[in-house]
Amino acid sequence: MARQTPPNSPAAHQAGLDKDAPSLATRPAQGRSTGRQTQAIHGGEQPDPVTGASAPSLIISSTFVAEQVAGFSAHDMSDDPHRHVYARWGNPNVASLEAKIAGMEGVEACLCFASGMAAATGMFLTFLSAGDHCIISDVCYAGVAELARETLPRFGIEVSLVNLSDLDAVDAALRPNTRLIHAESPCNPIMRLCDLRALADRIHACGGLLSCDATFASPLGQDSAGLGVDLILHSITKYIGGHGDALGGAIAGSRALIDRLRMEAAIHHGGILSPFNAWLIGRGAATLPLRMEAHQRGAMAVAQALEAHPSVTKVLYPGLASHPQHALAQRQMQNFSGMMAFQVADAATGQALAERMIERMSIVHYAVSLGHHRSLIFWMPTQTLMDSSFHLEGANLAAYRDFAGDGVFRLSVGLEDPEDIIADLDAALSA
Repeated sequence: MARQTPPNSPAAHQAGLDKDAPSLATRPAQGRSTGRQTQAIHGGEQPDPVTGASAPSLIISSTFVAEQVAGFSAHDMSDDPHRHVYARWGNPNVASLEAKIAGMEGVEACLCFASGMAAATGMFLTFLSAGDHCIISDVCYAGVAELARETLPRFGIEVSLVNLSDLDAVDAALRPNTRLIHAESPCNPIMRLCDLRALADRIHACGGLLSCDATFASPLGQDSAGLGVDLILHSITKYIGGHGDALGGAIAGSRALIDRLRMEAAIHHGGILSPFNAWLIGRGAATLPLRMEAHQRGAMAVAQALEAHPSVTKVLYPGLASHPQHALAQRQMQNFSGMMAFQVADAATGQALAERMIERMSIVHYAVSLGHHRSLIFWMPTQTLMDSSFHLEGANLAAYRDFAGDGVFRLSVGLEDPEDIIADLDAALSA
């Protein structure tokens, strides 16, 4: 007699989450494709097949009951790579979030990690080997910059740190063994953009891959895949989670690339996302489209107020006409996000202002991180970043200073009333 699947078995729970079945991230609704808001809410989710629960259940088991005899290695999953066997190999909550992010990015697959840095490290160590060459943005998240300069060369990987907004510099850096260009757009912390389509054309002509950290833009800010990005990286701690209460990272792309990344970075490196963090971040992701509209609206109001403030010497926000790459931003971005940077007179003024912010502000938190519902600000002096993370010299240092001067305040505009954010900043700016 054929064996029946028990109604409360792991297989029954998995039935609604199986990636091989049409998911709500990709399935047409009444004969049409779903919109991004619908994808953000329903992507990767279906009512629980056992309980009928509308909201996703939190599944924290480290192991899953097998329905058939199988091998003990993750390599034995090749016949069904999304079957849940052990939590490091896959978990229903993580799989749901991966499908949601893939749907919002308009790509086939996604892999989630314990942090954005785990995602970046996993990507580099999966797609690069000793003797390979990669080009990495000379201004990027500090942890990635330090990894590129201090760690990757120890494994025999050649690294060129290049201003990716300068296509002539990119052309000069390309080599026969270049396998990857890693970009950020906008880049952290100076809000400089790069032309992703132009970078994709160059690296694809060499047979390599383009990756882009799109954390500042979010999946709603730019069509990364449409611009030619092969590996789309996010710190999902930031905009996708949106509430500052869960660490996570993600890389989205083609099924072939993500399957390769899953076997190497998730199974072997082990930096996987916890079910609870996946559940929290998935809940936050449901409101991402609405939040990004509000972030952009508030950021534009704050940027315009800062630009008019006598204590502010420069504001860097892609949505402002004064941004040096505003034309590229209009062409490449659909949402300018809530991220900006601004300068004051000099480093000493910046240091003093940072101290006043800590003392006087009650709405904007003086803290690191970004993309949360609360506004966050932090002072980033140029010399300190040069000494610790970037080590730029010559033309690259001059290009950085064109944007940052002696330092910038990186401001993540949250979801508070813009007039309250502006008043809070003014309390510190007006000494």
